[in-house]
Amino acid sequence: MSRPNLQIALDHSDLPSAIEAAAYVGEIVDIIEVGTILCLQAGAEAIRCIRALYPEKKIVADTKCADAGGTVAQNCQAAGADWMTVICCATLPTMKAAAEKVQEVQVELYGDWTFEQAEQWLAAGISQAIYHQSRDALLAGETWGTKDLAKVKRLIEMGFKVSVTGGLSVETLELFKELEVFTFIAGRGITAASDPKKAAQAFQAEIKRIWG
Repeated sequence: MSRPNLQIALDHSDLPSAIEAAAYVGEIVDIIEVGTILCLQAGAEAIRCIRALYPEKKIVADTKCADAGGTVAQNCQAAGADWMTVICCATLPTMKAAAEKVQEVQVELYGDWTFEQAEQWLAAGISQAIYHQSRDALLAGETWGTKDLAKVKRLIEMGFKVSVTGGLSVETLELFKELEVFTFIAGRGITAASDPKKAAQAFQAEIKRIWG
């Protein structure tokens, strides 16, 4: 199996804090995400700054776009994003329009999406999906379990490059050892650590240990 990527989610409310966090781990991680909150607060400027700081990294704009896919994607691409996210309830035309303007679109899986919908996304040429444990679900006491792993496995078998996110820690990576996960996305599990650089290195070391 291929070794999964490690992605840092810059889920900050202001750009200076995000840049400070990125400085600790930007050279360690594989992908840098301009998180949804940061996109809302700092917009394209946040994408431009992260792109300028890390010209060789993949940059994701986590817009969770629901409409005007082509316009949002064009703006993200112009600012320097490689990929962007769309919410799973967006229409196929919205997803297709976005996919025409950026390298790849990632579908964020929330709520009551179905595998029938997933087949339509694949047929539309969208091959990245993000399986999510939301912040609100985690705060409500939900944890990663067999039902999550089964869904991730099925999405992979369908042909998706599946990223997983939501309350990940170094210890939870072991749960996915039988799966060809595309990317592990960590936010506060790294950025809120007492030593973010050391935390990111620990994630990468565990990924290497499990997937070689």
